[in-house]
Amino acid sequence: MDIKAQSLLREMQALSMQAGAGIGEAQAIPVNPNGKNFADMLSHALDTVNGMQMESKDLQQRFEMGEKGLSLADVMIAKEKSSIAFEATVQVRNKVLEAYKQIMNMPV
Repeated sequence: MDIKAQSLLREMQALSMQAGAGIGEAQAIPVNPNGKNFADMLSHALDTVNGMQMESKDLQQRFEMGEKGLSLADVMIAKEKSSIAFEATVQVRNKVLEAYKQIMNMPV
């Protein structure tokens, strides 16, 4: 998953400063400072995880067919990378759903 930690941290800090500025003050909130929307970022992340899983499966099949120059360690590393990426994706999905449920339960 290709999410830049520094840009995410800067956005969170900017939002925190805006939230703490005061309720009655008018302020301009940047909608999307880096030009990417959440749907595009999510789609790219899912495509990356899917690519990692497909690569892992391909390496596994090539190893089982006896391709020379391909070690078991390479296959296992690719498999673990795709597994970790998938688990991270599931955790992000769980957090998004939890946040959605909290927002839906807020009184209006």
